Amino acid sequence: MSDPTDIKTIIREELPKILAEDAGIRDFILRTVSDYYSPRIETDHKFEEFKERVDRILAELERDREEQRKLWQENNRKWDEQNRKWDEQHQQNQEILGEIKKMNRKHDSTIGALGSRWGLFSERSFRNALAAILEESFGVEVVNINDYDADGMVFGRPDQVEIDVIIKNGLVIVCEIKSSMSKSDMYTFNRKVEFYQQKYQRHVNRKIVVSPMVDATALPVADSLGIEVYSYADDVSVESES
Repeated sequence: MSDPTDIKTIIREELPKILAEDAGIRDFILRTVSDYYSPRIETDHKFEEFKERVDRILAELERDREEQRKLWQENNRKWDEQNRKWDEQHQQNQEILGEIKKMNRKHDSTIGALGSRWGLFSERSFRNALAAILEESFGVEVVNINDYDADGMVFGRPDQVEIDVIIKNGLVIVCEIKSSMSKSDMYTFNRKVEFYQQKYQRHVNRKIVVSPMVDATALPVADSLGIEVYSYADDVSVESES
């Protein structure tokens, strides 16, 4: 009896030649072994199904990703649009605020100008009334001097200097009539008096300030300079200057 190992060896060596030379043997061998390969065909079929399923999942994931990308782009567009609207609103608010501030400044300037004009008009009206009363009823000479201070004695620089002088029988009174008097105003008035005495070589007997509002710090200055102060009331004064 032949050794099975020898038979297998002969088959391995001779079978390829026989299959190549004899078509009948080749068909017989294929029919014989075809049953052994049916599981692989089923496996290939299942693999194809699995591959198709994976492809469908991947395609769905790609569609979802594309939809998410479009949604993200739309959200970014809306966010940019909202930011643009916020910027425009902020710009409009800034412009409105600027207009309000401009109007406030204009209003304050107008109020300040009106206040200043009111003060000047009030001073001039009181001065004119006082001059008329003194001149017509008491025979007093009232002189409004508007002279040029070339040496800058009063204001520290060359400028016009206005002084109200009352003269009666050789008595000379210099008056300062203002809507308000500060500490520095009091010193300025005293320099006006000195300017008048030097310019016109006349001694001033009395120095008088008439003002409804006098700074509290100006009162000691007036007292030290010998200036008489006539105000609204002893306890009424403007705020101290900084």
